[in-house]
Amino acid sequence: MSDALINGLAGAGGGIIAQLITYPLQTVNTRQQTERDPKKDTRSQGALERMCQVVKEEGWERLYGGLMPSVVGTAASQGVYYYFYQIFRNKAEAAALQQKKMGVGDGSVGMLSSLVVAALSGCVNVLLTNPIWVVVTRMQTHRKESNRTPADQGLFVATEQPILSAVEPLPYGTSHVVSKVYIGDLE
Repeated sequence: MSDALINGLAGAGGGIIAQLITYPLQTVNTRQQTERDPKKDTRSQGALERMCQVVKEEGWERLYGGLMPSVVGTAASQGVYYYFYQIFRNKAEAAALQQKKMGVGDGSVGMLSSLVVAALSGCVNVLLTNPIWVVVTRMQTHRKESNRTPADQGLFVATEQPILSAVEPLPYGTSHVVSKVYIGDLE
């Protein structure tokens, strides 16, 4: 097995473990960053207080909304980054050794070369995994709205009968959000 593949798999595994441990905090953080409701209390809530609020109003499962695509995204992102980092690093080391043979430099990869290697790896990572993160953000910010009465959320006609009586908006499941990302119909 190549060093690049070993580093890619190690990065993916480490990323998955970290994601499983920190996911509820990430969900709350994403919600705090994307919340724009002027009717809500503007008092800043801490992460723990916000987690308790989500559990109370929407249930434990909402803290983990989007976990599966997030785990896939983290594994892909970390795996891609570390895989390409090792490939680019190997090329930089070969170039440094070639320069040493020509009498230029000491054969080691310098700071600037290391920075370029990391930047290139990061660019490849973002280009390949960005759609996954759009799905994750959509799933993290989707809210369960079960505390409303049907009269609060339906469209009414002259008879005051709700046309739409769903208690909760259409779910943002993984396949639903993926189709929205690639069709381009994101709200």
